[in-house]
Amino acid sequence: MMKKMSMSTSKTSLVLFLCQIISALDVPLDSKLLEELSQPPTITQQSPKDYIVDPRENIVIQCEAKGKPPPSFSWTRNGTHFDIDKDAQVTMKPNSGTLVINIMNGGKAEAYEGVYQCTARNERGAAVSNNIVIRPSRSPLWTKEKLEPNHVREGDSLVLHCRPPVGLPPPIIFWMDNAFQRLPQSERVSQGLNGDLYFSNVQPEDTREDYICYARFNHTQTIQQKQPISVKVFSMDSLNDTIAANLSDTDIYGAKPVTERQPVLLTPTGSTSTKVELRGNVLLLECIAAGLPTPVIRWIKEGGELPANRTFFENFKKTLKIIDVSEADSGNYKCIARNALGSVHHVISVTVKAAPYWITAPRNLVLSPGEDGTLICRANGSPKPSISWLANGVPIAIAPEDPSRKVDGDTIIFSHVQERSSAVYQCNASNEYGYLLANAFVNVLAEPPRILTPANKLYQVIADSPALLDCAYFGSPKPEIEWFKGVKGSILRGNEYVFHDNGTLEIPVAQKSNAGTYTCVARNELGKIQNEVQLEIKDPTMIIKQPEYKVIQRYGQVSFECIIKHDSTLLPTVTWLKDNDELPDDERFLVGKDNLTIMNVTDKDDGTYTCIVNTTLDSVSASAVLTVVARPNPPFDLELTGQLERSIDLSWIPGDENNSPITSFVVEFEDALHEPGVWRYQTEVPGTQTMAQLKLSPYVNYSFRVIAVNRIGRSQPSEPSEQYLTKSASPDENPANVQGIGSEPDNLVITWEPLKGFQSNGPGLQYKVSWRQKDVDDEWTSVIVANVSKYIVSGTPTFVPYEVKVQALNDLGYAPEPSEVIGHSGEDLPMVAPGNVQVHVINSTLAKVHWDPVPLKSVRGHLQGYKVYYWKVQSLSRRSRRHIEKKILTFRGNKTFGMLPGLEPYSSYKLNVRVVNGKGEGPASPDKVFKTPEGVPSSPSFLKITNPTLDSLTLEWGSPTHPNGVLTSYTLKFQPINNTHELGPLVEIRIPANESSLILKNLNYSTRYKFYFNAQTSVGSGSQITEEAVTIMDEAMASRQVDIATQGWFIGLMCAVALLILILLIVCFIRRNKGGKYPVKEKEDAHADPEIQPMKEDDGTFGEYRLFSFVSSAPI
Repeated sequence: MMKKMSMSTSKTSLVLFLCQIISALDVPLDSKLLEELSQPPTITQQSPKDYIVDPRENIVIQCEAKGKPPPSFSWTRNGTHFDIDKDAQVTMKPNSGTLVINIMNGGKAEAYEGVYQCTARNERGAAVSNNIVIRPSRSPLWTKEKLEPNHVREGDSLVLHCRPPVGLPPPIIFWMDNAFQRLPQSERVSQGLNGDLYFSNVQPEDTREDYICYARFNHTQTIQQKQPISVKVFSMDSLNDTIAANLSDTDIYGAKPVTERQPVLLTPTGSTSTKVELRGNVLLLECIAAGLPTPVIRWIKEGGELPANRTFFENFKKTLKIIDVSEADSGNYKCIARNALGSVHHVISVTVKAAPYWITAPRNLVLSPGEDGTLICRANGSPKPSISWLANGVPIAIAPEDPSRKVDGDTIIFSHVQERSSAVYQCNASNEYGYLLANAFVNVLAEPPRILTPANKLYQVIADSPALLDCAYFGSPKPEIEWFKGVKGSILRGNEYVFHDNGTLEIPVAQKSNAGTYTCVARNELGKIQNEVQLEIKDPTMIIKQPEYKVIQRYGQVSFECIIKHDSTLLPTVTWLKDNDELPDDERFLVGKDNLTIMNVTDKDDGTYTCIVNTTLDSVSASAVLTVVARPNPPFDLELTGQLERSIDLSWIPGDENNSPITSFVVEFEDALHEPGVWRYQTEVPGTQTMAQLKLSPYVNYSFRVIAVNRIGRSQPSEPSEQYLTKSASPDENPANVQGIGSEPDNLVITWEPLKGFQSNGPGLQYKVSWRQKDVDDEWTSVIVANVSKYIVSGTPTFVPYEVKVQALNDLGYAPEPSEVIGHSGEDLPMVAPGNVQVHVINSTLAKVHWDPVPLKSVRGHLQGYKVYYWKVQSLSRRSRRHIEKKILTFRGNKTFGMLPGLEPYSSYKLNVRVVNGKGEGPASPDKVFKTPEGVPSSPSFLKITNPTLDSLTLEWGSPTHPNGVLTSYTLKFQPINNTHELGPLVEIRIPANESSLILKNLNYSTRYKFYFNAQTSVGSGSQITEEAVTIMDEAMASRQVDIATQGWFIGLMCAVALLILILLIVCFIRRNKGGKYPVKEKEDAHADPEIQPMKEDDGTFGEYRLFSFVSSAPI
């Protein structure tokens, strides 16, 4: 573009400037003030410098401006005044400078081509637009040309030229066929930047007659089509056939076969070229090469690296694209085309030039009379642009003189300006690649101070936060601002406050003490004004209970708390967010006053939940993460590899772990051949492993599945793998748990645990059962049986040892030789009773019995022990019919003695001993009689005290239930009890054993006595029974006493006591029925003689205890 002394306007207005100089903290200006202030014109909207228009539509050339008073507009065309009134096709919009050229009603766009410039003018100056170049778009038709078909030999290169018509703007080129399908492109076939279609080497499939180049003109929305181009590719075989048909047999003929060729550049040509690009544009460099095989293109920058993040490769790396180029991108770029036969390169020398660009654009000046100022206009470019100034659209050299103005290159200096110094200045920065034009006005104003902040404005601030009290002002000269606290307070100074240039007072850390009335005063040489504002300090909003991190299982319930504290005069609102967005519209989300509850949690609820508390003054928030965990999803894509006869590799892809790491994988298998539908455990591997080598058994049709396990539980099983049938083989193992145990005296039952189906290793599973008598020189007897679990050998001697073994076999052979086990034929009842039974009585409740063991041969089975039957024949202290209880003690193993506990003293007993084997008990030994010595008696069966008188009591008692010997006497002890429950002297009386009552005389009247009564044998005293009784009062005292038994309160009290006792008895009865029972042996042990308590039972001395009962009909 030619260098032009052209004019434009700055987009900066007085409004923006005032905001800068008096509103550093974004204090708005009063619109009424702006309406009152004079302002030079400012261009606000204009058409682009290079303006291509559609020739079919009206041409609209924009020019909008504002100023005070509103500006008027005029235009120049090609440097001379454009009188729009003389052209009926041209109109200007009302209150605007925008031109409308009517083309649709007969006008021609070509007639209005040219350079247009707009001027906006008022009494304070004139602003000008850029030079706007108007050009109508063009989409000319393709020139007709005769295209010859292209005959190409296979492997040669080919260029199909497009040569589109020159349009404005240039068209977009693409290649298609007759069916309007884009032709496929590749490293071998591609379109160049100029639109030509390049073939690095042609192939037979490139033969076609419809290679069509299309040009799309976007401005006119039209597409132009070139005539189709025909390409015929001759292969070597077809070419040889053609030559052979036209030559005689004696001629030598034959085309050379397709030969490979090293790369040759189709574009650009030569070894070097140059390229100039402008700063900020996109640099496109291209290299397309011919060759066979198809060459590969590589780009480098000599002496440097390709710029990162701005370099792209297009068109199969044939085009190097660098965006937003700068001077630093200048240099030599080398493209290298290479194939197997060699390489070729081309160097492109790139120079980056620059149209002018701003370093410092001039800015509007608002000055007061007598003030100084500067306009600075600095630009850069390559080459360096020249700077020129205009005043109100006129070169400053011929503009009216202004003594306050001085031009110094790129700077205009103003000194002691006056109101007449107001003007609009244009700065033009130009070089050979373009120009910049900026408008900047100087507006000289004289205005008294004005405060734009509303009076008595209320500011509310949170404690410990900054307080900003506005004092938006305007005046020229610029007013000075002072602040006071209170109406008559002193001026504010010091580090406690910050005073901003726009008049704002800042209290960096506001406290409650800072609340109150503040006064702002603005003054300049033309006047003074003040304004008051109010400041209130509020308590901060706080979240005192924040939501906490939660881990919850799927389908559970979770709550987040958000408890707040706030200033009582502020109304808070609580909002919950999920992942910084609104909560889902779902009834499962319940928002309470202080919490958020999520019911029936699902995976999509996983995320970050934020509680936001807002008031009109502050906002606080707290967040917590919800992690939803669940059992893992099942693994998938099971694959079997490495198949061998006895092993296989199984791999899988884990499913989603659902926020709980997978700890292990369990592999199960199904044997579709033997147990279809039954899945069994195969192995388990760590959760970090996704492959397992599995051991296999022969003759199994395997399917596998995998189960993932995490802390929550097990996943569903995966889909089964494909089936894998292993080959048959002889069994690897023999049955387990082989035993030989006779069920009858003359047989031997051999049992075993059969092999499972997958252990059979092949069809026809059977068992070879073998046996022979131990320690006898016999041969093995064998039999082969079907797939069963036992075999019975009959006709054996009673209870003799046998060697037994069971071997598995199938159609392919035998399992390894099995191990032998020892069994026995059936048992019979023992034939002999133990002899020499002796009893040694240790004390009145314990005896020891001895016997001789029976010969082992007579046991005829496994000796299990001996049983001692014993029973009480009679009590030696009385004769009566009684219920006989026969007791049994079992002594395990080959013991020859045992203890008989729990005997009754002074009694006659019988016992016998029997040997026991697995079949049962042998004959009993002869009964042995023994007696226990006397013991101490039990307590008397009752003690009744009757017939109380003034000085006597009658005592009656019953003899002990268990005398345990011959009673020798009774002992009675008694003593008085006073009103404080203190006991008096103890009196003892000996009573003959044949007595059953006694009258005690000479007792004190109206006295309570406590009695202790027991029986004696020759061994000693038994346990005692106690009772209490009271002698009656004398008649004189009785007449003065009230019979409490007839009083109502006493009767009620007794009824209550009786009811309470009844309830306790019922509770005790229920508890006894539920848990109060205990074994007979424990009962016997509880009453055993203290002398034998330390003895241990596990030595078999006391044996196992059983009880038999019968009633004797004979007197004892």
